[in-house]
Amino acid sequence: MPIPPASGSPQDRLPLEPIRVLRPRRTDALAELFKEMEQGAGDLEPVAVPDPRSWDEGETQELPPVRTGHGSPPSEDGRFGFGPGLRRAAVTIAVAAAALVGFGGALLLHDRNDAAAAREPRPTASAQEPRPTASAEPTASASAASDPDGPGTLREGDSGPAVTDLQERLLRIPDVYAGGSTAGTYDATLEAAVARFQLWYGIRGDETGVYGNDTRAALESRTASGTG
Repeated sequence: MPIPPASGSPQDRLPLEPIRVLRPRRTDALAELFKEMEQGAGDLEPVAVPDPRSWDEGETQELPPVRTGHGSPPSEDGRFGFGPGLRRAAVTIAVAAAALVGFGGALLLHDRNDAAAAREPRPTASAQEPRPTASAEPTASASAASDPDGPGTLREGDSGPAVTDLQERLLRIPDVYAGGSTAGTYDATLEAAVARFQLWYGIRGDETGVYGNDTRAALESRTASGTG
């Protein structure tokens, strides 16, 4: 544990106050300087300065222009720099350069157009001849040959004795076309009956609901004479 200081130790003494030291300033040199200035003032000659407001503008002179470059000749108006003559020459050169660039661009564009026209193939005499147009109504043989389900194919919208024969044959198949009409018109009811027959008997060669070669062969084999 700390030991308390004994009586009469330096910590019990009063703190010392700071001592201020005053030194006299040396004003002798400054006084001598002022003295010399006062003595030398008698040797100076007073000069009267005129009032600036009383000056005459006619007494002023214009200073010559400053040279813009080393050795540049004076312009037409007697001063150095870019005179009217030099400016006109610069404008003339700029206009001539612009016209030359425009002429060169037009010539280059014309050459490119000629080269592109030369590369394009010209149509031959056979290509220019008009081709015969196909007939709007194909013949029966052409339509039969182009039918993917074979010649004699019947589909919705057809009518005639062939449709009547199809209806009569479907009536002989149980539950395929029960109560169907035999008016000879291939309507939506007949199309559904043909699609049902194809589905039940696994016929895959024709379109669904279309009476083609495969469906015809299967139906005729099941409705031949003596079968039911």
